[in-house]
Amino acid sequence: MKIWYTCKIKHNKELEDGMVKQVTDTFLLDAVSYTDAESRVYEICERDIRGEFTVTQITKTNIAEVINHEDSEKWFKSKVVYATVDGDSDKEVKINTYILVSAETAKQAYERIEEHLNSMLVPYDIPAISLTNILEVFPYDPEGQIPSNLKPLNEVKHDDSDIDESES
Repeated sequence: MKIWYTCKIKHNKELEDGMVKQVTDTFLLDAVSYTDAESRVYEICERDIRGEFTVTQITKTNIAEVINHEDSEKWFKSKVVYATVDGDSDKEVKINTYILVSAETAKQAYERIEEHLNSMLVPYDIPAISLTNILEVFPYDPEGQIPSNLKPLNEVKHDDSDIDESES
């Protein structure tokens, strides 16, 4: 299961009229820990932001899934509620899950969530959709994380002659 973190970055941004204004941007990252999120957000900011910046906040979110459509730059957070039966007490339990979706309007976000959940077998409800201040989403990319001097284990040829029997 992915763990999503919001990271707030404070930096100076030059406006269209040439004025410089201090802004706070929010990014969403898929990371394994706060340390991993901080490390990755520093890499991203060093690459994308000119000048000095400060990471002001890193927060674990309750987002379970991200639906990205390349045609949209706005991010909407939606609450999806569905019911299931508790195995121990045989009582109906409501489960809340949160989905982030890129869309231009709340209506389009609702339609994209409906389309995404159309194969769900249990009935569900979408009681809330709200626009977020998330600027960009960075999912974990295992391909980009391996240094050039290393190879994935599945690409390394296993040769038994390299093993010294005295070490075993």
